[in-house]
Amino acid sequence: MTDVPWLTTQEADAWLDLVAVAELLPAALDSQLTRDADLTFFDYLVLSQLAEAPDRSLRITDLAAETNATVARLSRVASRLERDGYVRRMRDDTDGRTRHAQLTDAGVQKLGSAAPDHIKTVRRLFADVLTVDQMGELSKLCRVLLGALDPDRILLAETLAGRSGRAGLSSMPH
Repeated sequence: MTDVPWLTTQEADAWLDLVAVAELLPAALDSQLTRDADLTFFDYLVLSQLAEAPDRSLRITDLAAETNATVARLSRVASRLERDGYVRRMRDDTDGRTRHAQLTDAGVQKLGSAAPDHIKTVRRLFADVLTVDQMGELSKLCRVLLGALDPDRILLAETLAGRSGRAGLSSMPH
């Protein structure tokens, strides 16, 4: 096929590097969190997003967008987190069709107990490996890729909007 825009060697190498990081990093984070806190990385992300929200509560559809998940996936995880007592799901008082997820006090405690070891892992695998300049470049590159993956900024719009004081990432959850 002559009309296929094959990758150059440099493009193929960069692509395979990115794919390797995309596969290995989540597995390493899941492994640490499962071992130390009986949470997956996605569970941790859900809890931390709720910890940042006003009243520690978000509409399920908004929480799905902020965690880059489908509503179906988020609902399954929220059911498990609710069963474990970390999240409470409820109907919206003003719109009975809308459901919210709210972080419970037990969820705050769980996130708080999981955070220190998780952050040590993030530092070991990410923050302490890169220089400040490399971190800035990586952030720029990721935003370029996110522009292609999510041009309408639907999934990460809220996450990218509020970058300071991230509970469970740059501050202890409260």
